[in-house]
Parts: sequence; structure tokens; C-alpha cells
Amino acid sequence: MSEDKRVAIVGQPPLAIIRQLEAEQAEIIDLDMPMPGVRLDEAALCLPKVYCAILRAVAANAVCLRPRRIYIDVGRGKCDGAAHLATILRHALPECAVIACENRDAKDFSTPRCLTEMPLADKMQAICASVVSSAAHPLFPACHPTVGFWGVPPRDFSLLTLFPDTTHVFGWARCLENKTPDNDRLEALFDPEIPTVFFAQSFCAKSALARHLASLHRRALAVDSDEAVGSSGRAKIQAFLELNGVL
Repeated sequence: MSEDKRVAIVGQPPLAIIRQLEAEQAEIIDLDMPMPGVRLDEAALCLPKVYCAILRAVAANAVCLRPRRIYIDVGRGKCDGAAHLATILRHALPECAVIACENRDAKDFSTPRCLTEMPLADKMQAICASVVSSAAHPLFPACHPTVGFWGVPPRDFSLLTLFPDTTHVFGWARCLENKTPDNDRLEALFDPEIPTVFFAQSFCAKSALARHLASLHRRALAVDSDEAVGSSGRAKIQAFLELNGVL
């Protein structure tokens, strides 16, 4: 695929934009995801070091890949930081068209991956990969859940290997698969009957919601991490799962 066909996205742009890019036969690149050979310190051109690791990844990927166009969801379905980053990238990458959009899609796309039995890291990877397509989701059978993971796709997917295959996904990751990132009702949903880890990236505004929802759940653990999950964070999650009879 030529570089002229390479178009990047941040967050979940509206389906109308995804369908437009598919009609153009564009190669859609998700800048939120880690890219081989791209280091987070490449983001120093745009952002301070103490900042959300996901948005630092976006900046680093944009600086290294330099796509012709970047569509950034700057609405409530993403975050204020994305709107600021759009402004910064316009100055840092003058040859790139940085196009701000707001995903206000409200039609439910369904969340079969969130509910099915699958290794959680694979499940989250599939959810993230689905943002570049307008196709209907495949059908997956729902499993009986033993634990919940509420939150955003983490920068460090190795965190997810601590969870069993029978983990149900909630929070913004669930909104992402549903293609309705600006969906307060769905984001606040959790299952009070299963122990749940409420996760957010460090320095992310969603950490406040994670902590609040965890306070409403009788078996909850609220955690956050920056670039990678440290040994203490892993130990907390593992102990929580073991104490709740999940492992």
C-alpha cells in the first residue's frame, strides 16, 4: 500500500468516516496502538513526558509514520487531551491534514467479544482492531463470567494475561466495540455480581470514574498504570483475583 493511501485514526471516528475511508480503499492505521519500532520518547516533540501513555503513543506514532491524514475523535467519546493533541500535531506535522471529528453515533453495534470466552489480551486486541472496520461483528457465544474488567484498553496488554478467559469487559472498551464511544450509560455499566477490576491509565480523567464506580461495587479493585504495569500493580490484581476465588 502506498503512503498516499495511508490514513490514521485516533479513538473511534464516526462510522461515516470509516466507510468513506473504506470506499477510498485507504490503509487505516490506529495511532492509539503500539507500533513496531516506535518508542514512546518520540512523543517528546509534542508532549511532556509525564502524560497519558496512550496519547504519548499517538504522538510518537504520528511523528514516526507521518500519515497524509489523521482523523481524531475530539468529542466526549475520547478525551480533552485528544483535542489538545490535534492542535499540537497541526503545528508539529504541517504536511499532515489533522481532521478533528466527534463521534456521536448512537446505534448499538453489539458487544459479542466483550462477553465471550477468550483470552482477555486477545479479546482486547480484537476489540481495538474492530475500530478500523464498518463491518458487522462476528457472532460469539456469551460465557458465564467469573470476573469483570472495566476500563480502557491498557498501554501494556501484558496486564490482561492475569485474567481468566471468562472475563467480561466493561467500561470504555465496551463502548469501543459497540462503536458508541460517547455513551455514558454503557460506560458506567458493570455487573455487581462478579468481582471487577476497574482500570484506567495514569493521568487519565477516567481514573476518577473508575474509582467512583469501584466504590459502588462490593467486590472491586481500582488500579491505574502508566507505560507498564509494575510488580506491585500485578501483585494487587493477582491477590484480588485469588481472594475472590477467580484463580
